[in-house]
Amino acid sequence: MKLDARKLKILQAIINDYIITAEPVGSRTVAKKYDLGVSSATIRNEMSDLEEMGYLEQPHTSAGRVPSDKGYRLYVDKLMKVRSLNDQEAEYIKELYKTKIMQLEQVIFNTAKVLSEITNYTSVALAPQLSKVTIRHIQLVPIDKEFALLVVVTSSGILKDTVIRVPDGIDGDFLNKVSNILNDKYRGKTFSEIDLKEVSKIKEVFARNQKFFNSLVDVLTHSLRAVQDKEVYLGGTANIFKLPEFQDIFKARSFLSLLEEKDLLYDVLASSQDDGVKVSIGAENHYDEFKECSIVTATYSLGDRVLGAIGIIGPTRMEYSRAVAVMDHMGKALSSYLTKLYG
Repeated sequence: MKLDARKLKILQAIINDYIITAEPVGSRTVAKKYDLGVSSATIRNEMSDLEEMGYLEQPHTSAGRVPSDKGYRLYVDKLMKVRSLNDQEAEYIKELYKTKIMQLEQVIFNTAKVLSEITNYTSVALAPQLSKVTIRHIQLVPIDKEFALLVVVTSSGILKDTVIRVPDGIDGDFLNKVSNILNDKYRGKTFSEIDLKEVSKIKEVFARNQKFFNSLVDVLTHSLRAVQDKEVYLGGTANIFKLPEFQDIFKARSFLSLLEEKDLLYDVLASSQDDGVKVSIGAENHYDEFKECSIVTATYSLGDRVLGAIGIIGPTRMEYSRAVAVMDHMGKALSSYLTKLYG
């Protein structure tokens, strides 16, 4: 059975209509609303063929059809026309990144919030994977005779500043010497490239201050572990109640429970680290919990280094054309903002 031009037009019409109405689409509806130049009977036969080929499904005993995951995939890859953002949407995103927010986490949080407001879906944003940014500078700054501040500065701004106790006999010159040694070893490296065992190689500098050395190693270890935390930001969790697919309270509750699984959400976005926009439809999602959802993701970068990902989660009856346009625009705008701010 051949998927010819007429079948493609009918499939496109059915998907477009179903995305808008959330109601099964019949042959008479297609014939009346879409000028395809063929009769309702011909459309009905073509719909039967499309169902047999796996692109449409017939829910219950309804005379209408709905798209299958396979149908949506063909639609996204071949049939849909990616729309441009309207002026209002583009300006809203532009205003977001005009704000001089220095905290990277706040930028990502606000991005998730705006994404959900523009798309009316639930948004997810993966906090920067700081294991991928490089160390610019490490500095031990004396506070007083008892304490110093260990500051780790990265290519994305200040990552960590931690107070460390300083024993008697250690002055600012000594702290500066230690800072220079740490910088020589670690400047320009990513956190994933750092081997803490190398710290022991500077042990000779601390011949008389082993306690301070051990404290320093503990603080560095804690700082490096902190960047591995799986932080995920959500926006528009209540948007799910606006969708016909989730009017069933049990279905909606199941979805909301998913959003509490931060490790699961992190893994979903972390697996979407290819450049550009990625669309995962229904059964294509690796996790059973998302088999009835579609997830559209985009990466964001600092210069040419991917930091993380943002995404929206909605029903498979998603307005893909708009979703792809928004995600593409937002990913590029966020990357540009971060590069100007920190690059």
